[in-house]
Amino acid sequence: MTESVAVVGLGKSGLSTVNFLLAHGVIPVVFDTREKPAGENELDKRVTLCKGELDGDKLGQFDCLVVGPGLSLKLPALVKARECGTEIIGDIELFARYAKAPTVGITGSNGKSTVTTLTALMVEADGKKCGMGGNIGIPALDVIADDVDAYVLELSSFELETTSSLKLAGAVILNLSEDHLDRYDGSMQLYLEAKQRIFRNADKIIVSREDKATIPPSGEYYSSFGCDDRDYGRIVKNGEVWLSVNGEPLIKNTDLGIAGLHNELNALASMALADTLGISREAQLKVLSSFKGLPHRCQLVREIDGVRYYNDSKATNVGSTLAAVAGLKDGVSGRIILLAGGLGKGQDFTPIKNMLGKEISYMLCFGRDGAMLASLGEQTRLTDDMAEAVRIAHDELARPGDVVLLAPACASLDQFKSFEERGDVFAELVRKL
Repeated sequence: MTESVAVVGLGKSGLSTVNFLLAHGVIPVVFDTREKPAGENELDKRVTLCKGELDGDKLGQFDCLVVGPGLSLKLPALVKARECGTEIIGDIELFARYAKAPTVGITGSNGKSTVTTLTALMVEADGKKCGMGGNIGIPALDVIADDVDAYVLELSSFELETTSSLKLAGAVILNLSEDHLDRYDGSMQLYLEAKQRIFRNADKIIVSREDKATIPPSGEYYSSFGCDDRDYGRIVKNGEVWLSVNGEPLIKNTDLGIAGLHNELNALASMALADTLGISREAQLKVLSSFKGLPHRCQLVREIDGVRYYNDSKATNVGSTLAAVAGLKDGVSGRIILLAGGLGKGQDFTPIKNMLGKEISYMLCFGRDGAMLASLGEQTRLTDDMAEAVRIAHDELARPGDVVLLAPACASLDQFKSFEERGDVFAELVRKL
């Protein structure tokens, strides 16, 4: 890469891009609208940082812009730059142009990080070196290396918007539910189209039989996963549920390290991806039996007087909240008390309304869109914040056999720095009860 390059948006992925470009002999200019962008103190002294409002004419003077996933391509300055003939890409597109080892990609509304981690662990359990990165929190450019045998990438719709030449050995959309609609003008179709960019140049496309939206427009795909006994699926043997491939039972669902139907589907998707990389079945099953899940994903924090408290702060959309409830309900002898709220991102909360008084016995709401959630039914209550919600659940509502579940259905940035911080605060509140 010898042309003039600007990196738009600093932060973790922006800093990673800058360092990657420097390592390849390119000194970029960085633009960021924030007064104190994250990563500023770590910038190489050779790099110029321009702060303030983005100027389309100035950006249009560069041959290429590497734009952070948090920035909409509809920003007037970026539209102007494109009109000037400037190429606009993201760090995943840059990854695609340099990475040499076989790569698989995972996108979807829910379960991406679990499937990405499972698949990467399977590669490593088979004695191969794996580079895992992308939306999972590890910049993809940071894991490029000559000795990597395979890459496993978690890809968000935002990252896919600026990616066009990524060639994947295996690609999957796990599921699709309302999320980020504030970015897509309230249109599920635009959100879906961004997700389906993962299938461009993919060798083997994997889809979910449980969600038709995961199937490419052509209707053609290599393999599928789902709840029945076809392809990667589930069968009943001697009264027990087994995960299976082409009808062959491989592992009982009770022997998985992670529980719930949604995690059985995650496990099946991981196996399908691992197969596209030629990973042995032995390595796959070893990981499925030992992996205990990621932090902030339906994680048991503590049991108090017969009441279990679960942290699923990663449930930042309605679909992931529904999956968390469905995954827990079979193992709950009492009721599920849901803690929800935050930034709703333009979602339709009706699916949660339909579960109130049934799968969800009661919902305690907080955050900017807490009032909207509390208006869904009589089995709700608006609280000042998450701390008050935890206190009310413990002091007034929960009884032995119940579950108190933090699965907010919303982003966290109205009250917390990240979903991780929200989950950590919840866990600490529970530990102090």
